[in-house]
Amino acid sequence: MFEIENWHRDHHEKKLKGRRITLENISPLLKNIEQVFRVEKIGISELGRDIFSVSFGEGEINILIWTQMHGNESTGTKAVFDFFKLMEESIGKSKIIDKILKKCKITVIPLLNPDGAEAYTRVNANQIDLNRDVIDQSATESKILMQMIDKVNPEYCFNMHDQRTIFSVGEKNKPATLSFLAPSVDEERTITIRRKETMKIIVAMNNMLQKFIPGQIGRYSDEFYPTATGDNFQKMGHNTILIESGHFKNDYQRENTRRYTFLALLQGITSIIQAEKEIDFHSYFNIPNNEKKYLDIIIKNVNYKDKKIDIGVLYIEKIIKGKVNLIPSVEIIGDLAFYNANEVILDSKKVLKNENDLKKWLKNEYIKAI
Repeated sequence: MFEIENWHRDHHEKKLKGRRITLENISPLLKNIEQVFRVEKIGISELGRDIFSVSFGEGEINILIWTQMHGNESTGTKAVFDFFKLMEESIGKSKIIDKILKKCKITVIPLLNPDGAEAYTRVNANQIDLNRDVIDQSATESKILMQMIDKVNPEYCFNMHDQRTIFSVGEKNKPATLSFLAPSVDEERTITIRRKETMKIIVAMNNMLQKFIPGQIGRYSDEFYPTATGDNFQKMGHNTILIESGHFKNDYQRENTRRYTFLALLQGITSIIQAEKEIDFHSYFNIPNNEKKYLDIIIKNVNYKDKKIDIGVLYIEKIIKGKVNLIPSVEIIGDLAFYNANEVILDSKKVLKNENDLKKWLKNEYIKAI
């Protein structure tokens, strides 16, 4: 995988970058790959924007991948276009790529929620969270995804998301750069045969990623959500792997994170075709649970309301003049000795008398555009 990582540094899809990825960004790229892959319009969004699928391979193992179910979660979209580029450049040159094409038929929905992507919001145009709409299917986009499930009948699904900076991993509370989940099928979190298969794929991805970002892989909560997409698809018999792309230190554009998301996806598909029997699903539970002990900024020893305290700041993403801006917001005030952060300021030398002073100071000092 080190050779593939080196490839990615120089050959990833450079026309996609940053956090805000829209239909306008991906449309010319879809046009460019029509000669190599099958690109189809599979429907339109609530506001009439096109939704596409990209498919390739002629094998018997059906795999469905979708990204930007939440419009402001774009790292998976960048990763799948990097995957397209690798496939395009490697056909006939790489044994593993040729094996993937021979054994699998892969279908990708590279942007399920184009209205949410345009507005840079989690929800669709009707304020519906598509990841909680699999039962009601009240959104047009939810119906399209379910139609693709029926059409593809995937043995494996990859459900691509982003997670906030706040998620941490391990005793040192490193950033959870990637987190994985084998969704539950019931409230008892029963470990079914299909969940075991899903866990094995995640173990393989984790084993690979530990060589690149040791201690920065987390396991997402497997609490059962009756209306969640992954939980229901798993329950329907489709082995579903949830990938949550998170923070890498100083990487607010998530360009490093995209590389590791791309590597995880490639490793996951490779593990599927190799059917590695020696992988023990129990190792899935050795991946540490996500915690919420990582912040964007920790300011230590602030004189606030005549007391010395620590202030923990998280950025809120907001579109200003077409660009994603990071707006500082106070998340927690107190003793943050057991927290970690992207930036730790040891002694601010500031005296802040009230909340207005605090908000004004943060806005003046820490707002940034990415």
